[in-house]
Amino acid sequence: MLELRNITCDFPGFSLTEISFSVGDGEYFILLGESGAGKSLLLEAIAGLNPVKSGVLLLNGKNITSEKIQQRGIGLVFQDQAVFPHLSVKENIAYPLKGKHLSTSEKNRIIEETAILLQISGLLDRRPETLSGGELQRVALARALVQKPKVLLLDEPLSATDSKLRSELRSLLRQINRMGQTIIHVTHDFDEAVSLADHIAIMHLGHIVQSGTPREVFGNPANEFVAHFAGIRNFFKVSITLQDGKCIAFPENDLAISIGESTDDKSGYILIRNEDILLSQAAFESSALNNFEGIVLDLYPSRAGMDVVVDIGIVLHAQISRESAEKLELAPSRKVWTHFKASSVKLIST
Repeated sequence: MLELRNITCDFPGFSLTEISFSVGDGEYFILLGESGAGKSLLLEAIAGLNPVKSGVLLLNGKNITSEKIQQRGIGLVFQDQAVFPHLSVKENIAYPLKGKHLSTSEKNRIIEETAILLQISGLLDRRPETLSGGELQRVALARALVQKPKVLLLDEPLSATDSKLRSELRSLLRQINRMGQTIIHVTHDFDEAVSLADHIAIMHLGHIVQSGTPREVFGNPANEFVAHFAGIRNFFKVSITLQDGKCIAFPENDLAISIGESTDDKSGYILIRNEDILLSQAAFESSALNNFEGIVLDLYPSRAGMDVVVDIGIVLHAQISRESAEKLELAPSRKVWTHFKASSVKLIST
């Protein structure tokens, strides 16, 4: 297990402050955040490239805060791969094995096994300048894995790849993780995080603002930043009152939204998932307590179908199928009814 306890690092004009989390053996852990959040700086601090001002790094109970880079048992793949251009692929992979007191045959066996895993056996005699971006990424991974690290650190490993290559590399990373390799992976890509992570920590301005499983983090964002970063559009600050035994939220206007849960809070945030909002051409009887007429502001294709933006006094984003959008004859400026259950409104206390 890798454990960070109150790690603080200072850089010119920026600080990582009181960073704490743990990564279990065999876990795929994602550090997710916008550019400039401090993700790569934290990764380099774990690897030993950036000095730690205060706090403790523990690996399997051993304090490695001041250990030399080579003795930490940690492998790092940089965003730009950092493959040595003057060495062959085989020489690049073999580089971390220098000084390991291994025989030539043992080194060759390890290199060949790793090359087979990364599907680059046919590239061992090639030079980096002859390789594609995806091949270079596999070489960089092989060079990190050949030393059998306890923890593998990946800095934006998929950021410079096209969609086909990105899918292939994701599959490869999942395979490596399933073999028992502990991975910490830095990214700013929400989909990447959801598709790979066992646990996620979201960074913002040098702080961890929320951590947990993908379901915990994206299902119950801790604050407005996390919600918007996760692509959750329907997130509103509200005042809360009790009317006829029901909790009612008012998002800074007279719109009354029924909440499915009880609370003593007087204010907070509500979250309504895009896919939980139904649309219709007219009002109809349903179990949904929240029914509002609105005006379509915009609609546009998305991976899941169509995103429809509706003004009901607040701006809602609904997600429906293309077939439903055509059937409803939706277009900007047209009237439409929105429906969502009280149980679909999640309350986040402040």
